[in-house]
Amino acid sequence: MVYLVGFVSSFAIIEAICIGLTWWYAFQKHAHEEFVNMGYIALAMGFKRFTYAELKRATDGFKQEVGKGGFGTVYKGVLDDERVVAVKRLDGILQGDAEFWAEVSVIGNINHRNLVKLWGFCADNEHKLLVYEYLENGSLDKILFTSDGELGLEQRYNIALGTAKGLSYLHEECLEWVLHCDVKPQNILLDDHLEPKVSDFGMSKLFKDIQGIRDINGMGFSKARGTRGYMAPEWMMNLKIDAKADVYSYGIVLLELLSGKSASILISALAKEYNECNQLAQCVTEKIRKEGLEEVLDPRLLGELDKKKLERLMKVALLCVQDDRSARPAMSKVVELLLEKDE
Repeated sequence: MVYLVGFVSSFAIIEAICIGLTWWYAFQKHAHEEFVNMGYIALAMGFKRFTYAELKRATDGFKQEVGKGGFGTVYKGVLDDERVVAVKRLDGILQGDAEFWAEVSVIGNINHRNLVKLWGFCADNEHKLLVYEYLENGSLDKILFTSDGELGLEQRYNIALGTAKGLSYLHEECLEWVLHCDVKPQNILLDDHLEPKVSDFGMSKLFKDIQGIRDINGMGFSKARGTRGYMAPEWMMNLKIDAKADVYSYGIVLLELLSGKSASILISALAKEYNECNQLAQCVTEKIRKEGLEEVLDPRLLGELDKKKLERLMKVALLCVQDDRSARPAMSKVVELLLEKDE
């Protein structure tokens, strides 16, 4: 009887193992087919599929690093046809795969003059890379926060407007609305004419129902995403996130464009000067009331004559950085405000 029980138990264990292996194989096969299908979709969109060897050669062994994000590092490269590109090498197989397919299927379909264009991709075993257009002037921070940076009011205003247009397109005009979740000067690239292009959607999420504040799986965000100093208060309060989080970050960028100071330096200085102010917008407003707009502005802008344009930029910035997100305008409204003609 004991032998019979042992035999039956052994048989049951073997059967369970076989069933488990069968399910694992089926899952792996299904996952592989899903990735292959996504690759065919990307190809149908007109992208070039590069081999890892091609991109390693193009970047000279990934030598010239030009940027680093939450999901990977960006390198400058030159393709065989002599086009200069930015190659984003995704780090981590699990995160890299998800990020790779998300960017290929979503960003590849996005076409706007103020958004960086995706030209191709690589899916070569564990290697997952994205190939973007390369912008020689680099990111906004490299020009704005340097002492010899030459950005006049008109250029800063155009950067503010172009960035707003790009974000408005992502929020309201795409077939599937997109949140950026990491708007900052490092993710605003400038072309030869200083036309801005929003880059790095590594932290973005798709929203099918922006009113419901849900992602494509019907789940809310579970943890903070973005960069300290640019993150809206709702991130810290563990609230669900909508497009107004990007609006807040954009408002911080406007304050940087106006002051010439990075967010961390600006916020720290205001906090020391106005201890009684609990909100950034309140602190800036109080400083302007007491000392005048000139005391907030980048000294390099003090010679500018268009005071109304400066005041309009500041007005929009302060609207965007309201702690109450319902008081912040949508990005489409921001575009309208910046395009308003002086009376």
